[in-house]
Amino acid sequence: VAGLLIDAGTTTSQTLMEVGPSGASASHAANPTVLNDVFLRIGGATPGKATTSLVVNSDHTVIDHTWAWRADHGNDGTVGWNTNTADTGLVVNGQDVTAYGLFVEHYKKTQVVWNGNGGRTYFFQNELPYDPPDQGSWTNGSTQGYPAYKVANSVTSHEAWGLGSYAYAQVNPSVVEDHSFEVPRTSGVRFHDMVTTVLGGKGTINHIINDAGAKVTPSSNVAYLTN
Repeated sequence: VAGLLIDAGTTTSQTLMEVGPSGASASHAANPTVLNDVFLRIGGATPGKATTSLVVNSDHTVIDHTWAWRADHGNDGTVGWNTNTADTGLVVNGQDVTAYGLFVEHYKKTQVVWNGNGGRTYFFQNELPYDPPDQGSWTNGSTQGYPAYKVANSVTSHEAWGLGSYAYAQVNPSVVEDHSFEVPRTSGVRFHDMVTTVLGGKGTINHIINDAGAKVTPSSNVAYLTN
């Protein structure tokens, strides 16, 4: 699949694009599904709504340059916390899925959820939602905010290189995210070369990954964690 733009409609969709059926388990190592230049948009053109933009169930899928975007700007009446609603940009359920150049921005809850083993990501760019009206509207249980990228607790193997997550709490600068990356503490899950930053002097991220990495604030706005 290549060169595709999927625009959410005004009636909420559960998923905009699904690769493989739920529960898929066949090996596609010899002939994987490849997504090249696939873009998924929630709002901006119309007040679109979708719970999840992309769900990957098929094993060995390759994601090559994909942007899932909950719009932060666009035509009048198409953007807002309760207007272009979308929880998650990408859910990966398949095994041995690889992403090259993954861009996921502004979703209201956890933006990437990776449930399958053997996943690999080479470059991930994220912006947190600009528009939470208050902390109570953007709290995950007792945790402030939602992570940009979460590897499920059941996963035992996953590796990622070159990841960035940026805060710009335009509507309410007091909003805080506890951490941008959330992973199980196991030797098979490894993240390399991460950065968080605050843009425009608005927002706070307490940690980079789990409880590691320096806090970023309007006055100390960039933190790196390399290994």
